Amino acid sequence: MFTVRVAHSDLEREDAFSVRRKVFVEEQGVPLSLELDELDQTAAHFVVYAENQPIGAGRIRDASKGIGKVERVCILKEFRGNHLGNLIMKALEEYAVNTEMHKIILNAQSYAIPFYEKLGYVTTSPEFMDADIPHRAMEKIMIPN
Repeated sequence: MFTVRVAHSDLEREDAFSVRRKVFVEEQGVPLSLELDELDQTAAHFVVYAENQPIGAGRIRDASKGIGKVERVCILKEFRGNHLGNLIMKALEEYAVNTEMHKIILNAQSYAIPFYEKLGYVTTSPEFMDADIPHRAMEKIMIPN
């Protein structure tokens, strides 16, 4: 059974950070100083749990009035292929709509573009490098419930 929760406590935020360290720092080689940043202080963090084990994470923050920026979406390698990316993105999108964000922007690692396209995101930039990983900007207009 998998669940997604908004991180309200320091422990839940640390659960999100631990997943991000495993995926982005250990697996992909992103420097810790780039992975954990000052934006973590104000972003809303989401954690995917398998029972009580944190296995996925993501964050959303206000980029500007009415625009949310989704970042740091990841699932531990051994849990990929279970549609957990869809689960966390649904939670992030619901949060966006509930907090009056009319658009979500994100920078997708290039290999993940088909995943985001299936969720309705469109590419808005040429490829660029971030932390030595190819990315493209994407966005989705949110329709209130």
